[in-house]
Amino acid sequence: MHAIVATAPGGPEVLSPVELADPTPGPGELAVQVAAAGVNFIDTYRRSGLYPMPYPHVVGSEGAGRVLALGEGVTGVAVGDRVAWASAPGSYATTVLVRAQEAVPVPDGVDDETAAALMLQGLTAHYLATSTVELAPGDDVLVHAAAGGVGLLLTQLASARGAHVIATVGSPTKEELARQAGAEQVIRYRELTDLGTQLPARVRELTGGRGVRAVYDSVGKDTFDASLASLRPRGVLVLFGASSGPVPPVDPQRLNSAGSVYLTRPSLGAYTATREELVTRTDELFAAVGAGRLHVRIGARYRLDEAEQAHRALEGRATTGKVLLLP
Repeated sequence: MHAIVATAPGGPEVLSPVELADPTPGPGELAVQVAAAGVNFIDTYRRSGLYPMPYPHVVGSEGAGRVLALGEGVTGVAVGDRVAWASAPGSYATTVLVRAQEAVPVPDGVDDETAAALMLQGLTAHYLATSTVELAPGDDVLVHAAAGGVGLLLTQLASARGAHVIATVGSPTKEELARQAGAEQVIRYRELTDLGTQLPARVRELTGGRGVRAVYDSVGKDTFDASLASLRPRGVLVLFGASSGPVPPVDPQRLNSAGSVYLTRPSLGAYTATREELVTRTDELFAAVGAGRLHVRIGARYRLDEAEQAHRALEGRATTGKVLLLP
């Protein structure tokens, strides 16, 4: 099979195409022919060494495709079925092993690219809007990087629950995408000379001085202070990524002085801890797509051997929506 490995911790240049033996599924596993693999920031964290990994390793964890073979003990799925997954290590490949418990069936009304694009980012957007903070009609929320993969989905899901979304983006093109997704107000952060003071001031201006109930922050180091200052008393700062780098250690007393606010660092694994929870979330997402209530934007498609370019585009914030590799 063809695959992309990270040969050592480093930049996108450490990604290398290789040929490996086709994998054989073990007990409880599926061998799946990959139709589309998702490119996500977590892949860049693992490639760079920010998240410790063995090297070399085949990159990627998300995708969709067709079952080629079943391991011992696997039931409820057959060879030829279409499945999708969010956490199968080695998904930047033509074939990947997926734990059967983590493979979800893809309905006929959802194509492979959409299914792959929905798994990690769609599941993340779903738990953020429904569980980390159970959004209600009238809630004001701030969504950073609203034209990104999670951002566009989260904006749609939050708006569908009746929340008022204030989005941050980096360009007029991304502003238009955020508005199409349901953002009522958009702030172009590159037009601010002092993000830490001007962004919270703008947010409070847009919320009658109150601040927002929740900030969804996938950027991290560059936006953390502004995010904290944008919250209303007892609001929630949801830090779910670090595209600008990890946030330095935080004195808990800052949460007190900000108005008894909350800080959480959620993970997908904690919100899909059981098979039932995983399937419930994906069923809701696929149903929303099938009914036309949720639009999945594929912002860029690359060949498998173009993984280095895909990582450069993602880290350079040159993408919108979902980035896919097509083996």
